[in-house]
Amino acid sequence: MNGLTLAEQYFHEHGLPMILNSFPLHARRMACGLAGDGSECFGFDDEISRDHDWGPGFCIWLIREDYDDIAKDLIRRYEQLPGTFLGYNSRIQSDWGNERVGVFEIGDFFSRFIGYRSIPQNNEEWMIVPESALAAATNGKVFYDPLGEFSTIRNRLLQFYPDDVRLKKMAARCMTIAQSGQYNLERCLKRKDQFAIRYAETKFCVDVISLIFLLNKRYTPFYKWMNKALVALPLLGKEIHEKINLLIQTLDSSLKLEIVENICSMIIAELEAESLTDSSSTFLLDHGPIIQNKIQDKELRERNVWIG
Repeated sequence: MNGLTLAEQYFHEHGLPMILNSFPLHARRMACGLAGDGSECFGFDDEISRDHDWGPGFCIWLIREDYDDIAKDLIRRYEQLPGTFLGYNSRIQSDWGNERVGVFEIGDFFSRFIGYRSIPQNNEEWMIVPESALAAATNGKVFYDPLGEFSTIRNRLLQFYPDDVRLKKMAARCMTIAQSGQYNLERCLKRKDQFAIRYAETKFCVDVISLIFLLNKRYTPFYKWMNKALVALPLLGKEIHEKINLLIQTLDSSLKLEIVENICSMIIAELEAESLTDSSSTFLLDHGPIIQNKIQDKELRERNVWIG
């Protein structure tokens, strides 16, 4: 059983009855689920994941008024719930895992990840929030939310970046993908600089994955899960996942460079299909400024194309 399924069953068997019985006046204003840090929130947990911060548990999200009113009592009641469930032991909490489950005020929860208590209000605010932070704030599952306040913020974040912000990030990825992969990787290979080779290759892969997530209008998760999550994306996910795995496994320099060009060609074809570029260039760098020029926000459009 994965951790998200375990959390949902634990909530319905132990959590919801506790809430309904002990807090009947507040129950319909609470939201419950599991989201945030942890492999189980992405559905990627395995046997290795269970050595820390894994096990029965869930999040309870409260509006500010209710948090001020009942949080202390609710925390006490939550901590009295059974530690073991369906044969799984209590969570082994790490030094940094003390805020993954339990009781949270809604604004505090979102602020912890994205720096804002609700939805970013303008392009500049959206630009400075890391993709992985937005992924963590919106992963997992909501089990219960009669009021809908938590889900309203979550669902707006899941609608993805404003169009101009998405275009800005895509333009910047085109630049850095071309720089690290199509240009510098070959030069590093010729110099036989192993550190530079590995860095250029990794930088290329990271930015390619980010661009594929942007094309799919999904947030790129924490680096440990980004390649694993890539394969499930409907648009180029599986194909790029296979190419990247081959790229990092082969020791053949010529094949590496060939795979890089194949990946860039696939990306350019998709950019053309979405009418984001009209250039015939095979060098991805040439497509970045074209994408950036489609941004409506003048200040964002005139920003350095490499920054995003």
